[in-house]
Amino acid sequence: MDLAFTPEEQSFREEVRAWVRANLPQDTAHKVRHSLRLTRDDLQGWAKILGKKGWLGYGWPRQFGGPGWSAVQKHLFEEECALACAPRIVPFGPVMVAPVIMAYGSPEQQQRFLPGIASGEVWWSQGYSEPGSGSDLASLKTRAERAGDKYIVNGQKTWTTLGQYGDWIFCLVRTSTEGKPQTGISFLLIDMKSPGVTVRPIRLLDGECEVNEVFFDNVEVPAQNLIGEENKGWTYAKHLLSHERTNIADVNRAKRELERLKRIARAEGIWEDTRFRDEIARLEVDVVALEMLVLRVLSAEKSGKNPLDIAGLLKIKGSEIQQRYSELMMLAAGPFSLPFIEEAMEAGWQGDFPGGAVDNAPLAATYFNMRKTTIYGGSNEVQRNIVAQTVLG
Repeated sequence: MDLAFTPEEQSFREEVRAWVRANLPQDTAHKVRHSLRLTRDDLQGWAKILGKKGWLGYGWPRQFGGPGWSAVQKHLFEEECALACAPRIVPFGPVMVAPVIMAYGSPEQQQRFLPGIASGEVWWSQGYSEPGSGSDLASLKTRAERAGDKYIVNGQKTWTTLGQYGDWIFCLVRTSTEGKPQTGISFLLIDMKSPGVTVRPIRLLDGECEVNEVFFDNVEVPAQNLIGEENKGWTYAKHLLSHERTNIADVNRAKRELERLKRIARAEGIWEDTRFRDEIARLEVDVVALEMLVLRVLSAEKSGKNPLDIAGLLKIKGSEIQQRYSELMMLAAGPFSLPFIEEAMEAGWQGDFPGGAVDNAPLAATYFNMRKTTIYGGSNEVQRNIVAQTVLG
């Protein structure tokens, strides 16, 4: 196993670094660096810049309009974007549903949907979780009944991230109650402008409406929007979830936020506290270990070996690291991390709070938001069971 980058890979890194820093809007980078609110225009603006370059679908093969990068090149691209303080690519289109359409969609579906995803023009949402079906996703109840050349969809999805911005949503729906729960699920693409679709934002503790409820009331969906075969959606969902869980690990953002934690500790005069530095050191060791695990997977792919099936393990460790750095930031800033007044944040006054740095202003919001990471994408408790069965037998 060789974890060193080749001269060609290092040259690729330099190319990406130069392009990202030349094209990333600086006001957007400032917001990311200090965890300030990103608008839809911030997120989609960066997506469209990448799309114009042909890099929004950075993980796509050439046959579908992607750059055809190797696993190592994709990792280096993600790392340089994170270190430059670019917004995370909203994954639902280019990272999650696109691979499913490529693998299981018809040629007509690929021609219809992939260009809008690649350009950043079409915003996709994910319709998986329901009020009674989260980690136990196979128990979902949203129903799609076939009526001639269309499906009639009724039900509800919840925790739909950024669903208020969605143009389309990919949904798991129940099309049969025969046999095991997993065997009656289908994968359906739904236009969110369809009559009967209602999006209701959920306001969270940090004052944001990052997640939503989505209701379907006799929504008519053309049968041609079914991906693959009816009742085979569970297979397609597992294909997608492996991409989601690897994405949640997000080791590159962890490296960037680790540096932010150090800045806050120095600004607040806690850097000289040996015990606190010990906590930062432990976190840094775990971030490096997570990166080594990612690089092991990349090395296996690069050498043509079967990569380790550890998407669940990456998700577990990555999500726990995200919670730890948000907790340590709160501890470092002390009382300066607590105020979170939406209007004050917009006005910018918390950045000038006596004794506090601009890094500190939204720490409470970040902390609250990170509590979800060990639950979504499959709770860590369930993921540990899956890892135990897969790795240990």
